[in-house]
Amino acid sequence: MTAPQSPAELRAVLDALDRPCYVTGPPHDPRLTHDRPTAARPLLAYAPPLPVERLGAPAFRAHHGVAAAYLAGAMAVGIASVDLVSALARAGYLASFGAAGLAPDRLDDALSELRRLLDGRPYACNLIHSPSAPQLERHCVDLLLRHGVRCVEASAFVQLTPDLLRYRLSGLRRGPDGSVVAGHRLIAKVSRPEIARLFLCPAPAALVAELVRAGHIGAEQAALADRVPVADDVTVEADSGGHTDRRPLTVVLPLIAALRDDLALPDRPPVRIGAAGGIGTPHAVAAAFAAGADYVVTGSVNQACVEAGTSAEVKRLLAEAGPTDVTMAPAADLFEQGGTVQVLTRGTRFAQHAGYLYRLYRDHDGLDALPAHQVRRLETTVLGRPLTEVWEETAAFLRTRAPHELTRADGDAKHRMALVFRWYLAMASRRATRGETDHAAHWQIWCGPAMGAFNAWTAGTALAEPQHRRAAVVAARLLHGAAFLTRVHALRATGLILPAEAIRCHPRPMPSLPPALVPIPAPAARDSPFAAAR
Repeated sequence: MTAPQSPAELRAVLDALDRPCYVTGPPHDPRLTHDRPTAARPLLAYAPPLPVERLGAPAFRAHHGVAAAYLAGAMAVGIASVDLVSALARAGYLASFGAAGLAPDRLDDALSELRRLLDGRPYACNLIHSPSAPQLERHCVDLLLRHGVRCVEASAFVQLTPDLLRYRLSGLRRGPDGSVVAGHRLIAKVSRPEIARLFLCPAPAALVAELVRAGHIGAEQAALADRVPVADDVTVEADSGGHTDRRPLTVVLPLIAALRDDLALPDRPPVRIGAAGGIGTPHAVAAAFAAGADYVVTGSVNQACVEAGTSAEVKRLLAEAGPTDVTMAPAADLFEQGGTVQVLTRGTRFAQHAGYLYRLYRDHDGLDALPAHQVRRLETTVLGRPLTEVWEETAAFLRTRAPHELTRADGDAKHRMALVFRWYLAMASRRATRGETDHAAHWQIWCGPAMGAFNAWTAGTALAEPQHRRAAVVAARLLHGAAFLTRVHALRATGLILPAEAIRCHPRPMPSLPPALVPIPAPAARDSPFAAAR
């Protein structure tokens, strides 16, 4: 009997992802090896090659022209920056630019820069639902069409809007074989089955007719609209940073996947289902794929990367966060409806201040109705300025961006109070991205628990430091680790017991993915270890 293999030897075999893992016997002397079974050492168990390109759905990679079933999701106000998107695109990944909250001129500049830098490489841009300011959706879609953006990540939609469908349907055309080609790809981010249904079905006929009457689409595009779903991909968002319902991924993802199957259109590829929220370690990536995800979406972990469009001070706080250093706080865009976002609590008191503002709004009819002691606390502890000054700045902004809000505020004292409080929420995120240390206690930093999980996984390695966190490197190591763990689980499912030292997933250095699609050849029959064992 030979000496047992060391953990390092076992790990070396498992970690060679492009080679098969054979467990050969006899049973009392199993060996994990790349060598094919023989009569003297028959096959006991097997794990096939699993390079990272094989994780998830091949159709996602082919449809978007990327090397991995991986999307770096949009982070608002340009935190998912031009630098971040272009770095990931050059490495073969799909990334979504964070357009939400940007003024049209800034978005125009960003899309111009992305077109120049990427020269045809695939990328996406975020389109966020703005129910209180529909003109923002309209301006965004105008720019997306003007710049020829071929992929949109639609988020926060609770209903389909004319501008969302204008983007999707204006890209429809008939292919040479008569099939429908969707020139504008759409990835919808949802957290509820009833919202997913909107994107899994064709566009409603009434909205299609409205677009035709407005001249936004032609008769042929209207005729093709009922042959395609609204979205090509639907991302199931679980416990993420920013806007989130904090749904358990393992509950909602299978429900939406089953709904997708029930609503599948004939003669049309099925809508792919992705997983987002809590994706911050290889274990989470592997679990998402095991649960049936066609692709995974990361968010919080990218915010601490070198290329992210936020301040170095914020990246440092994110890199020090634990998985419980997050909480829910009132959202600026849904303040009056009681909407919330998930934010970082480490190093900032934003969540407490924002919660205090919402309680004042809920309990009083306007700023003039606030007790004197609350006004003093509000001006000194939270706003840092007199209420009159804040209102003057808010009104000046609204005159150029949303004059209808100003008109409403003139006759609605409670709405006027909400606008003042929303000023604080908006300024809190801007101050964080700018790194205004004088206002560090008020920073709003969108973040989910995945950030803390990533920090725990990378502790004691180079990736523990923000200056070493490159977005493409993070993506490559998450995917490599997920493939490693998937092979480990496949072998464990056969009853093989592996020592913990051999299967612990470390964020060690590894090459990033190739910058182009990697074809997956079909395995020849002679390569089957089971055929060899026979």
